[in-house]
Amino acid sequence: MTGSTVRPPAYQVLADELRADITSGRLQPGERLPPEPELCVKTGVSRSTVREALRLLASQHLIITTRGVTGGSFVSHPDAEQLADGLTAGFTLLTNSADVGLADVLELRRALEVPASGLAAMRRTEEHLIEIRSTLFDPEVDDFDTMLAAHAAFHMAVAKATGNPLFELVVRPLYHASYGEDVTVDLPADYWTQIDADHRQMLDLLALRDVEAAGRAAGRHIDYISSSTREPEVTPQYGG
Repeated sequence: MTGSTVRPPAYQVLADELRADITSGRLQPGERLPPEPELCVKTGVSRSTVREALRLLASQHLIITTRGVTGGSFVSHPDAEQLADGLTAGFTLLTNSADVGLADVLELRRALEVPASGLAAMRRTEEHLIEIRSTLFDPEVDDFDTMLAAHAAFHMAVAKATGNPLFELVVRPLYHASYGEDVTVDLPADYWTQIDADHRQMLDLLALRDVEAAGRAAGRHIDYISSSTREPEVTPQYGG
C-alpha cells in the first residue's frame, strides 16, 4: 500500500495561484484582483476560503485590501522594507544553525557592501546624504543599543543610495536578523569610536562621489569588524 499525498488546504492552493499571477507579472502592481464573489465562482470555493487566501497574501505584503465602495484587494507596489521581512526570518534561521557563522555573514557583507558603496557614491542624491548623515552617532555619549541601531541604519541608508532597490532588499535582513553567537563580547575598547570614524569617512567619500575610494573604505570597515569580532585562537597547552 503506497502512502497518500496530503493535499494542501483550499485557501493555500488559491493563494499559491494568485501569488503566481502576481510574481509572474500577470497581475501588475496597483491592479485590482477579481472581487470575492467572482473568485468563489471561478475557483469553486467558499467565500471564507477566498478571504483566508487573501489574508495570507496580505500577510506576505503581496496585496492590500481596502473596504468601502471603491475597496477591494489590490496588488501591492514592491517595497524593499516589507519584502525583506520574509528574508530576515530565513537569515535568522540559517545564522542560528551550526552551518552559518559570523564569518559567513561578513563574507556576504563584503560581497554586497563594497560594490554598493561605489554605486552609492556614483548615484547618491542630497536627500540620500541627509539620510545617511542622520544615522551618525556619538561614541562618547550614546549607549550600546543606540550605536548598534545607528550602525544598521547607516548601512541600510547606503544601500538605499545605490538607487537599486535589490541592494536595499538584500542588505536589510543582514541587520534585522538575530544571530546565535554573541559577537558583542570582548570588543576592543575603541571599537565604536572606530566604527564611527569609518562611517564618517565613508560619508565624506560619498559626498565627493569618489567611487573607488568609497568601495575601499567599505572593505576596510568590514576588515576591522572581522578582526575585532574574530574568536581568539586557542593555543594548545602541553604538560612538561
